[in-house]
Amino acid sequence: MTKIESQKVSVAASAEEVFNYVNDANNFEGLLPPDRIENWRSDQDSFRFKIKNVTEIGFRKKQADPPGYLQLESDESAPFALTLNIYIKAIGDNQCEAQQIIEADINPFLKMMVEKPLTNLFDYIAKRLSEEFSN
Repeated sequence: MTKIESQKVSVAASAEEVFNYVNDANNFEGLLPPDRIENWRSDQDSFRFKIKNVTEIGFRKKQADPPGYLQLESDESAPFALTLNIYIKAIGDNQCEAQQIIEADINPFLKMMVEKPLTNLFDYIAKRLSEEFSN
């Protein structure tokens, strides 16, 4: 099992606010790079999109432990099994820290090809989550 950790980001919102935001799968569209994503579809509990010129991937909620943890798992569209763990830690009334840890069931050869792009994607998501609450 390969683990990829995003950067930890500080978010100017309570852990509850951030959890409620990521707990609605519709909100993930705003966290993804718009120039790399197409064919977005979502509802409250799942989302699916195509990474331009690469592949289609979908996620659905698997487990939630508000306000500190949300787990999403890839659906059958993914080229390999992925679990996205989102950790939210309160560090004040209106401040929290968020990080994603991705667990992927990939072989060593595939890991060399996808580790950097996945790290970049999930760092982008972390940065966008922080920016979403900076206004």
